Order: sequence, then C-alpha cells, then structure tokens
Amino acid sequence: MSLQDPKLFGKVAVLFGGSSAEREVSLMSGAGVLEALRSRGVDAHAFDPAERDLTDLKREGFDRCFVALHGRHGEDGTVQGALELLGIPYTGSGVMASSVAMDKVMTKRIWQADALPTPKYVRLAFDQQSREQIMVVPDVLGLPLIVKPPREGSSIGVTKVQGYSQMQDAVALSAKFDADVLCEEFIEGEEVTCAVLGQGLDARALPVVRIAAPEGAYDYQNKYFTDDVKYQCPSGLPEAEEREIQRITLAAYHTLGCRGWGRADVMIRASDRKPFLLEMNTSPGMTSHSLVPMSARAAGIPYEELCVRVLASAALDAKGGAN
Repeated sequence: MSLQDPKLFGKVAVLFGGSSAEREVSLMSGAGVLEALRSRGVDAHAFDPAERDLTDLKREGFDRCFVALHGRHGEDGTVQGALELLGIPYTGSGVMASSVAMDKVMTKRIWQADALPTPKYVRLAFDQQSREQIMVVPDVLGLPLIVKPPREGSSIGVTKVQGYSQMQDAVALSAKFDADVLCEEFIEGEEVTCAVLGQGLDARALPVVRIAAPEGAYDYQNKYFTDDVKYQCPSGLPEAEEREIQRITLAAYHTLGCRGWGRADVMIRASDRKPFLLEMNTSPGMTSHSLVPMSARAAGIPYEELCVRVLASAALDAKGGAN
C-alpha cells in the first residue's frame, strides 16, 4: 500500500468512542487520528460504535477502518471479529491477539511459556475472593503489590497496596471492573514504554520512552489530563538497556501474534536493571499525551505520517494481509 496516494485507501472509518471505561480517552485519540488523516487527503469519517450499528460500515461502503477504540468492545477482539465477518480490513492486531493481549493473565501465561520476563502474579477468580484467600496474597508476592482488573486499561481500578489492611478494598475496587482480579508483584524502579510498528519480519521497535510520574502516580488522571508526568524520548537509558527493552518488546509482540502496531509497558527493576513486561496495548492511545506518537517523532515519523502508516497496515486475519 502506497503512502503517497490517499485515494487508494478508499472511504475510511475512524472507529472511536465506544462503550468501554476508556471512552473519554478514545474520543480524544480518534479526533486526533481523524484530523491527521484528513490533513493527508484521506477520505476519513468519524464512526462511534456506541451510537451506530457496525453493519452501517458495510451499508455505507467503507473500505477500511482505523480502530482508535480502547478497552472492551474495541481492543479485545470483539470489534475485530465483527469487521472480519463484514470483510472490512482494520488496523492493529487480529481477533486472537487482540483478545489475548486484553487479558493480562493470559498474556502473562504466554510470555512465561516463552521465558519472557514478567512480574509474578496471583489470579483471584470470582469464586476465590474470600477474606482468607485475599489475605494470603501478600505472603506470596510480598509488599507492596499491585491489584488491578485483568481486562481493563489506562490504570482503571488499579491500587498499589502497601499493607495487609488495604487488600480487601483494593480487591473490591478491581472487582467493580472485572469479575477476576489480578494481584501482581510490584517492581521497584523506572517505568518505560516501547512501541512497535509493522508485522512479521518487518516489525520494528521504536525508541523507548521513559516515564517520570509525580510520586510514581502514573494513574488515569496523570496519564491523560495533567502535564505533571514527564516523558523522556530519547530515553537517556544506556544503549544496552534500550536495546534489551526493544528486544523483549518485539519478542512479546511476536509471541502474542500482534500486527500493525502495539505498545508494551515495561518496568526496569532498580536493584539489577532487569526489565519486566507488564502488558501489551494493541490499540495504543493517540492523544496529545500519548506515547506512540512521541516515540515515532523521535524516530523521525511525524504524527500525520504515523496515522497514515498505521492505516496502510489495515488487514484481515482471513486474508493475512492488507486489502
């Protein structure tokens, strides 16, 4: 797919908004993508699946979709499956990779099977959340630890637990967003993120972004609605560390079967500088605060070009390539 002739993309739907807990962020991402694609001459249109039926995409003659949805019913394989049935190529990972990456427990199981580093964890299923079962978790993982819903993003429902007395409330908060609860070893150190563009042998890791949040509070509010978080790209990390983070991110991307683009969140343990994979985002944010555009800029790819490149990678699982 040529990046030079926007007419080759045909009529493009930018899917954003949606019904997940991350709707607000998705609206910001989609607005940015829509403006960027139109500025490059693409016939792009806004499409909110929370307000319209996906079958309208077929009826109105859309040729491909840019998925700027985040969270459930957008990043979890459900919309991807619908687009497969409609035969409309879409950006990002396919059905299986999207659904697996959305579930942090399944993601960890796959990474562990391929000997990729990820923090230790305990999964509390919906029927394993008695007080007795909750209170033994710190004995297994140590303190502090992280409690979060395994199938939400953007730090929604996440608690950093400092002591036993906080466990009950942390699990209750997480359980509001997901029946299962993920308890994870806390890695003391620096948080970084690494984006990937491309598919198969052509996939490339972009420059690493280092994240410095106030008091380490890289939460929903700080991620999207304040300027308190500082980002460094180039990261300023030693070259060997940067390369290792890019290596494990690319391996994590491949082993999950991702395509198009993605972004891994990684912690670097302060004690020995070992990186640990936290999660893979298969529909990364594209807001003014977002990290993939920042990383792309450091690699010489402007925001508008990034959007066009991602759109050019739109594909169907069934065809194994772009339309």
